[in-house]
Parts: sequence; structure tokens; C-alpha cells
Amino acid sequence: QVQLVESGGGLVQSGGYLRLSCAASGRIFSSYAIGWFCPAAGKEREFVAAIRWSGLSTYYADSVQGRFTISGDSGKGTVYLQMNSLKPEDTAVYYCAAKGSSYGSQYSRNNYDRWGQGTQVTVSS
Repeated sequence: QVQLVESGGGLVQSGGYLRLSCAASGRIFSSYAIGWFCPAAGKEREFVAAIRWSGLSTYYADSVQGRFTISGDSGKGTVYLQMNSLKPEDTAVYYCAAKGSSYGSQYSRNNYDRWGQGTQVTVSS
């Protein structure tokens, strides 16, 4: 099984940047993709970005396209989320998750079966 640990969250001013890390241990290549999610206000966790280990294809939510970049280092078993031009509405706990198979969309949280504990991102105005 895959274990996931997030890091890199913190407090930043609007317009600033952060880089989140998701360190995967265990059978990392048993996972098909790694995704980042965060809950919208009063809602379930929503898709932010994802990357497939095979070919390193990337996927983004419209709200972060052009501002966030997801990347992966398979040798280290780590996925990064570079967050630029941060806005106060990006404030949330960000979770990384592992998708165990190619079945289903990378965009749906229901297709991810392992989750980390989350890292807090706070953007001040």
C-alpha cells in the first residue's frame, strides 16, 4: 500500500507562492496517479491537479490553470505542487491522494483510495 505525507504549507501574502510536496512511500508504482485536492467552503474536497506516473501527463482545475504546476520525481517518489500568484480564495487544507488504477477520471475524488493528512495553505490579502 501507498502512504502519503504532505508538506510545504504555510502563510503567504496574496500574489506570493508556495511549493507543496507529497512524499509517497510503500508500493508507489502500484498507484496510477497522484492528485491534489482541497475543500471549497462548506463543500467536499475538490480537484486541484493530478499527475500520472506513466508519461507524467498532468491535469488541472480551471481555477488553477496557469498558476499552479504539478510535477513528479519517480526516483524520490515525490509529487510537487508549485503554487504561484496565490489568492486569498486558495486558502484551504490541501490533500494529496493516490489513484490505484487507470479506471475512472483523474478529476474525481471518488477514484482515489489513499489520502494524506493534509497541509494548511493560508493566503492573506
